[in-house]
Amino acid sequence: MRVLSRRLPAFAAAAALATACAACGGSQAPSSTASPAAASSFPATVTAANGAVHIGSRPAAIISLSPTATEMLYAIGAGSQVKAVDNDSDYPPQAPMTKLSGFQPNVEAIVAYKPDLVLVSADTGGLIKRLAAFKIPVLELPAAAKLSDVYAQFDELGRATGHLAQAEQENTRLRSQLTQVAAAAPHHAPPLTYYYELDQTYYSVTSATFVGQLLHLLGMKSIADTAKGAAAAGGYPQLSAEYIIKANPDYIILADTICCRQSAATVAKRPGWPGLTAVKDGHIVALNDDIASRWGPRVTNLLRTVETAIGKGSST
Repeated sequence: MRVLSRRLPAFAAAAALATACAACGGSQAPSSTASPAAASSFPATVTAANGAVHIGSRPAAIISLSPTATEMLYAIGAGSQVKAVDNDSDYPPQAPMTKLSGFQPNVEAIVAYKPDLVLVSADTGGLIKRLAAFKIPVLELPAAAKLSDVYAQFDELGRATGHLAQAEQENTRLRSQLTQVAAAAPHHAPPLTYYYELDQTYYSVTSATFVGQLLHLLGMKSIADTAKGAAAAGGYPQLSAEYIIKANPDYIILADTICCRQSAATVAKRPGWPGLTAVKDGHIVALNDDIASRWGPRVTNLLRTVETAIGKGSST
């Protein structure tokens, strides 16, 4: 799977990734110290994408090179253990952002922080083996392909940091909120169709992707499902303007509002697009790129943003 852009969804970098409205408010648990029970759960062996990782004692100097992992750490109360995060980890605001890069990791710069645990979303440049030479454990937490991956990663982080109980609470909260949002959505027969835009070159998502599965909870179906080569592209095909116009989706969902400055106004100016049902009916949903590119605690924000939009559309 190819990475199309640093600004494209992190799940898309498992096919195309870097990486909802802030008003919806992410639920972040405050940083906390571990309980005696949590401290006694070490040494621990945590199974991640890179296999069984041994962690000798409760980490006190964590480096996160994954914006999603950073959000997860703070959501489970492990924020006080975070020493440094990469230059894309802009949430929560108290996270200690540095010049470290998850896309071009510098081993010497990472080691200089003397971390006792490093979190990555991919083994870029063989980083895991290179850090092993310094006896630094690394957890690889790749882009989620399905919702169960999110719950599993919360569990892995909980075990790795001594916050398993908080991680389980976060999973319960997440499941509950997703259920509530899905229940509030007006479902249609046949399903509402959508074009989900990753960038201005018309890369999109199918219903089989992580984002597609989220939107399926609202009873929605992607027009990219029947695109030629969709499966070969890992569910992230590049469509054409002609294909989109012919499909005439009920909704257009923009995940490129920050990186590419796309909006309802810019979409309406595209040749042939003013005649689309979504444009004529004002069914254009603008997402925050960063939230749309991550699979952590704020996925409920993304879903709620779209649910609110289709709720308004149904009432007009």
